[in-house]
Amino acid sequence: MGSDLFFGVVLPLAGIAIPVGAFVWEFVFVGRKRLGWRVQMDTPVTGEAESGHAGALRQLRQTAGGAERNLQDLSVVLVRIENNGTTTIDATDYVTGQNGQAGLHLHFPRRRVIGMAVTELSQPGLAVCFEPDSGFGHRELTGQSVGVIDLPKVPLSRSDHYKILATLERTEGTGDYPEPTMQGVVTGGGITKTRGRSGVSKLMLGLTGFLVTVIAAMAVVDIVETDAPSGCATGRLTVVGSTAWKHVIEDAGSLYEQTCPGSDLDYAFGGSELGMTRVTDERGGDGTLLAIGDAPKGSDFPELEQRPLALSLFSVVVHPSAEVTDLSVEQIRDLFLGKVTNWRQVGGADLPVRVVNRYAGSGTRWNFETGLLETGQPLEPSITCNKLLRDGGPGRCQTGSTGELLGEVAEMPGAVGYSEYADAAGTAGVDSVTIGDVPASRDAVAEETYPFWGVEYAFSYGDFAPGSIGASFVRFLLQDAGQDVIRSYGNLPCAELADPSRCHPQR
Repeated sequence: MGSDLFFGVVLPLAGIAIPVGAFVWEFVFVGRKRLGWRVQMDTPVTGEAESGHAGALRQLRQTAGGAERNLQDLSVVLVRIENNGTTTIDATDYVTGQNGQAGLHLHFPRRRVIGMAVTELSQPGLAVCFEPDSGFGHRELTGQSVGVIDLPKVPLSRSDHYKILATLERTEGTGDYPEPTMQGVVTGGGITKTRGRSGVSKLMLGLTGFLVTVIAAMAVVDIVETDAPSGCATGRLTVVGSTAWKHVIEDAGSLYEQTCPGSDLDYAFGGSELGMTRVTDERGGDGTLLAIGDAPKGSDFPELEQRPLALSLFSVVVHPSAEVTDLSVEQIRDLFLGKVTNWRQVGGADLPVRVVNRYAGSGTRWNFETGLLETGQPLEPSITCNKLLRDGGPGRCQTGSTGELLGEVAEMPGAVGYSEYADAAGTAGVDSVTIGDVPASRDAVAEETYPFWGVEYAFSYGDFAPGSIGASFVRFLLQDAGQDVIRSYGNLPCAELADPSRCHPQR
């Protein structure tokens, strides 16, 4: 009786309670937001007798005037900063200290910083966090012989990281340097010095051993294997529709395929209306066809079910030759309605205005016209953008996709257009203008100070069948992992809105 009680009740309960207790300790008491850092390299720079790059130290010693500084006892340090918690670290999670713009401070006792650079970003979008006035810089604590690198308040999604490479010079003492330290505060968690991720932690080994013992003691003989986490589905899904969200969906799809083995996602982005038309014509491909759109379905697609995903951020873009950095909503209307034909009329260069539009049926165009113009545009002439450029005067042309529009604006002096924000920010040769002196940002959309945004939707033909890959991928987009991808492109998931009705606009 006592043995049955132990193996039938006590041991199974312990097998549940101990891992749960470890989880609660790790992620409730220790904190879900956790910023980790570690020194990956800290090595002295000695002579260059055997260097493959003769003269490297001599060049480092030279000042701007060509004189040679007496640099002594140099060292090179590589530091990795990462999010090793279970949730996103936002810029507001850093507590401001001695430098009002910086969020973290790397201290190097008995050394000064003479040069530094960002060497690796887990996401290209993190580069904006290191622009001028971000708080990124180096200094020396007065009278303390401590070099400091100030790091900006970089928002990091789960597993995001960046690296800092610095050259330092000894300021006092001999022998080994004291260990660098990190100063700062991250609310809701903390800052920890981590190690490389090779090997297994003692906690993990202990828990694994305990659970193996429990399983053996309970004599479990039937083991159910699953190829994928709960909620995953196998098979092929084709995603069509908005070119504005092409990169968002492709990145989310790649992460879904990694998370759910046996899934395969294909893409055929050609525009929001074309995507909805295909889903309707093919009746959703039995749960294997999904459309993404920048505009609501309207009355033309009654069979479609729409699910709002996020507030999507858009930009008005110009060719740099226009020489404008800000436009009011009224000026944008006048440009696209043909009332302004030369950039000097809005404070820019003496250059004709060339309007580059998306074709009718584009969700991006719908958001632009309903959100900024509040009306349609003049009829488009049947000329290509190449002919408009050759003609040399003001005019307008149309393109089929976000990428084509950005390419035309980049190649055409005096051009103006509009696109999804992240694509515009990542395209050389185009400038995103502020609207009424407000730059495009997720915070500005949340605060309702930036006017050019829209709702991104997922469309299916009726409800997806339970267990279908289409239903599974839509759930993925609405949950943590998918929303991390959506957020990384500057968009605002509907689940994070203080006013959820904004994801169901009436315009």
